[in-house]
Amino acid sequence: MAEVAFQGVAKVYPDGTRAVDKLSLEIEDGEFMVLVGPSGCGKTTALRMVAGLEQISEGVVRIGERVVNNVPARDRDIAMVFQSYALYPHLTVYDNIAFGLRLRKEPKEEIDRRVREAARVLGLEEFLDRKPRALSGGQRQRVAMGRAIVREPAAYLMDEPLSNLDAKLRVHMRAEIAGLQHDLGVTTIYVTHDQVEAMTMGDRVAVMRKGELQQVAPPQELYERPVNLFVGGFIGSPAMNLLEATVERRNGSLVALLGSQTVTLGSEVLTTRPRLESYVGKRVVLGIRPENLEDAALAPEVAADRHIKGVLVLREPLGSEVVAHFELDAPPALTEDVRELARDVGNEGVVEAAPEDGAAKATVVGRFGPRSRVKNGDVIDVAVDTSGIHAFDLETGLGIYE
Repeated sequence: MAEVAFQGVAKVYPDGTRAVDKLSLEIEDGEFMVLVGPSGCGKTTALRMVAGLEQISEGVVRIGERVVNNVPARDRDIAMVFQSYALYPHLTVYDNIAFGLRLRKEPKEEIDRRVREAARVLGLEEFLDRKPRALSGGQRQRVAMGRAIVREPAAYLMDEPLSNLDAKLRVHMRAEIAGLQHDLGVTTIYVTHDQVEAMTMGDRVAVMRKGELQQVAPPQELYERPVNLFVGGFIGSPAMNLLEATVERRNGSLVALLGSQTVTLGSEVLTTRPRLESYVGKRVVLGIRPENLEDAALAPEVAADRHIKGVLVLREPLGSEVVAHFELDAPPALTEDVRELARDVGNEGVVEAAPEDGAAKATVVGRFGPRSRVKNGDVIDVAVDTSGIHAFDLETGLGIYE
């Protein structure tokens, strides 16, 4: 096992494109680090530089104490798992797992021991004589994992290994991979576009955007204290609602003006975000996560000055909850961060203008309790749990905290 470190690392292509820019990140010995971000953010390029599949333009990459910038990929003591599995179709499961060890001319007895141990750990013992075409997608991914495990490398590198699996199998496999990494204790860098995968698997998560590292932190810290608007909007499913608001002081309390509506923020907001006080009279981006919005009929404890009204446009009953999409007479945030987040999910129509007065409207998502009886077309009363509200500077996009 070994730690992996990026020190001011950049990848610059001949046309001047900086796919990765000044990346400095330390992955501790035995840590499961997830790199996450939109398509094209540089996360796979960073992984490939560790693997030796991409040349490093600037900076230093270390594996353990060794600088590996100019070390050939085969000599870096890493094992890589790809999204395509990359199995040899004419070889059995046993031979696929053993392939790398045979190339290294390991003793036959040692190869057999490692292959069978990996098969036992991965539940592949009964499939060792089969060829890949006779396996399911999840079983093929286990074979690819087995081929990496038997190498006993200093680090594992995984490039979106679950992206070819269906949703149910992905959930199962991400739990398996996380558990396996925990048991083996090998340093792992895992690349994914799926932020749910990132949150559920990583010891720490590094969020990237346009080749630059935005924030690295444990999953819960990313969720509760995003350093900027981009991280706040990217982490969370459904995504954080981002609205433009004006902060004012009324009757001794801070309030947020959302279009024609007002929400009292309360003392608990200032406890975690005291610097919000300096934004009185200014516009900010207010972030409200869907789980902090509830059907007011199910939240009688929430005071009326923390309610907002909207028109329900889509009701998604999921059994355990109702996902409510409602239109709010309030301006959505329209910063470049928000536009990029919208482009990433193919939802660039983030604004609708009411034809009669040109007023901006925002579509907001709430996660209501399963007993909610709201119907499409209803004007609904929504309770806001202001203790979970986020606030970002409209100009810089930085989180407003101390």
